[in-house]
Amino acid sequence: MAKFYTHLDEGLRRFVGEQKVFFTATAPAEGRLNLSPKGMDTFRCLDEGRRVAYLDLTGSGNETAAHLAENGRMTVMFCSFSEQPLILRIYGRGRALLPGDGEWDELRPLFPRLPGERQIVLLEVESAQTSCGFAVPVYELKEERQRLVEWTLSKGEDGILDYRREKNQVSIDGLPAYPEGSRQ
Repeated sequence: MAKFYTHLDEGLRRFVGEQKVFFTATAPAEGRLNLSPKGMDTFRCLDEGRRVAYLDLTGSGNETAAHLAENGRMTVMFCSFSEQPLILRIYGRGRALLPGDGEWDELRPLFPRLPGERQIVLLEVESAQTSCGFAVPVYELKEERQRLVEWTLSKGEDGILDYRREKNQVSIDGLPAYPEGSRQ
């Protein structure tokens, strides 16, 4: 049965640390819901589970930042693919931190160095919920994909900046990803 929490306790933080993939969900007031898989050891629990953050890498779009700029609502889901089933959803209000933001300097050292770092998404946890996950299949991790790293390195620093200017400033629904003046 589902159980609700006001923050991530030690057991939930341990569960999060064991997972290799997580999913983020955001939605604007009007428009498309966005659901994205993430990985590469980019998620961290902060402040005894009252805040969480992940290092976001350059991608094909930037829906999460646009939705967070509009309304801040976000859900993060972790799902166990091991023998012990469990689903954890974290609900809260988030925002995208860019290099140069004060909190960026505080949080950046918590993550591995990865090419194409775009932003850190910081989520203030409002609640969390566990559920059984009994119907989720058991999988084993074969390896981390390196395709995003390879693609980013092939573009080079200037190429990634050009790509972000072209593809990551506005959501597919036309919402700005960043407040005016803070665009990448």
